[in-house]
Amino acid sequence: MTRIKIKRAYEKPEPDDGFRVFVDRLWPRGMRKEDFRYDLWAKQIAPSAALRRWYHEDMPGRWEEFGRRYAAELRQSPAVAEFVRQIAGNDTVTLVYASRNALQNHALILQDYLVKVMSVMTV
Repeated sequence: MTRIKIKRAYEKPEPDDGFRVFVDRLWPRGMRKEDFRYDLWAKQIAPSAALRRWYHEDMPGRWEEFGRRYAAELRQSPAVAEFVRQIAGNDTVTLVYASRNALQNHALILQDYLVKVMSVMTV
């Protein structure tokens, strides 16, 4: 089964990152393209712009609801099935995100969602 990790875009890439997927819609601030290593930019599975704006209005107060809404977006997105097919053959996939908040960011929700979806696929 594919191991799904997460890592901040500003952290140094490591060999054990495996297949690195950038999962934000927007390019990370201050990051030069030639300095940023990723194998796939999966904008289509990032939270919608409307959801991201809504969440950023009150991040601490909206975290739980943001998680529910983002998971709902993932369930309704045809891009998720294609993304799962793209990453399924890799031993390790690292979801790379730009948020400063390591405890409350969309990559955590995406990681949890993908682990659940991929575990059902392999049964």
